[in-house]
Amino acid sequence: MLTSDQSIVEYKGGRAFPDCLTQGTHRHYTDYATRMLSVYQDGIGQPRYQLHRQIEAIFTDEPDCPVRRIQAFCKLLDDAGDYQTDPSGEATKLRLKIFSMAAQFHPLVAQPDRLFESGENDIKARIAETLGQSWEMIEQTLYSDVLDYQRLERFEGYANPAALLSRYNVAQIQACLYKAEQMTVWASEDFKTILRYAKLARLLHEIERVDASTYRLVFSGPASVLNETRRYGVSFARFLPALLACRRWRMTASLKTPWKQPVQLALSDKDGFTSHLPPPEMFDSSVEQSFCEKFGNQRDGWTLIREGDILHHQQKTFVPDFTFCHADGTKVLMEIVGFWTPEYLAGRRQTLRLFRDHKIILAVPEKSLRDGAAIGDNILVYKSALKLTSLMEILERFRRDYNN
Repeated sequence: MLTSDQSIVEYKGGRAFPDCLTQGTHRHYTDYATRMLSVYQDGIGQPRYQLHRQIEAIFTDEPDCPVRRIQAFCKLLDDAGDYQTDPSGEATKLRLKIFSMAAQFHPLVAQPDRLFESGENDIKARIAETLGQSWEMIEQTLYSDVLDYQRLERFEGYANPAALLSRYNVAQIQACLYKAEQMTVWASEDFKTILRYAKLARLLHEIERVDASTYRLVFSGPASVLNETRRYGVSFARFLPALLACRRWRMTASLKTPWKQPVQLALSDKDGFTSHLPPPEMFDSSVEQSFCEKFGNQRDGWTLIREGDILHHQQKTFVPDFTFCHADGTKVLMEIVGFWTPEYLAGRRQTLRLFRDHKIILAVPEKSLRDGAAIGDNILVYKSALKLTSLMEILERFRRDYNN
């Protein structure tokens, strides 16, 4: 991600507009991106400061490129590469040894004369001979602990110039979110993915159902309570790429500004930003996919909805894989356990107890059951695929209980 010093954002009418390169206004930036990638692809072995100077040179005649934008490009390119480092402190030891050896010839001059007899190149050659290395090899490690002098060892890069420009746009939004105190997301799909990544980013959340297919998720947390906005804003920034990879959502974030006026950042899946993360899979397992295809959209008065509900209790959330809705109003949720561990199953049992007021079917693989294990009325055991006959029996049992 970018640093705050590389953030470019404009505030107008109570809204924040991060710097964004568009195909219309900045079409010519595709050529710049091609040249920037070439600099790094051909720059293996060069120190960081030289690479940055070459990037700066690309934009010498570009009137529409502030310094912060160039710095942001350098940061994103650096992040896509690996640089030589010195974790053991060998560079410091080498400098001490070389400077001590050179001190006896002080001062060193480029062109020796009668007054100053010690030529720089001659002394370098003498020191290199003493150490048994060429001066070029010595020079490569002499300042490897200094950021600007670290040399590029590998450059993974970006898939194409458009990917670099896209990553820049997202990175500017992330940097804008460093100032965020709260984020609200309205989601109609991919609830499970959104919540999973929100938890990974350590975002506390409140959930409210807006309509039959939309939930409002308000993300805040302990860091905002402690007024540590910058630190918590980084969590929002880390969460953003996962949100961008999802479908059917919109988001607003409340930003803290120096003049303490409320400012909002607004985004949605319609804005065209792309994530470097892959989109969430439609199904978490082949068992889910196979079942969904066999059941169809409707069967015997039941309508199947994928991830149609979010159950929540304080900071505990549960997004079942499927929701079954009958025409008479009966609603049943189902979670399919695919890959499992004893800890995972124990957690799911705790979830069932927490949300025992809801009708939940837990589909469990036969291999996960211990010999003699009691199978409750809401447990559907399967081998490699779910049997619709057994499922329909449980659904109808729930429906009878609902109507009685």
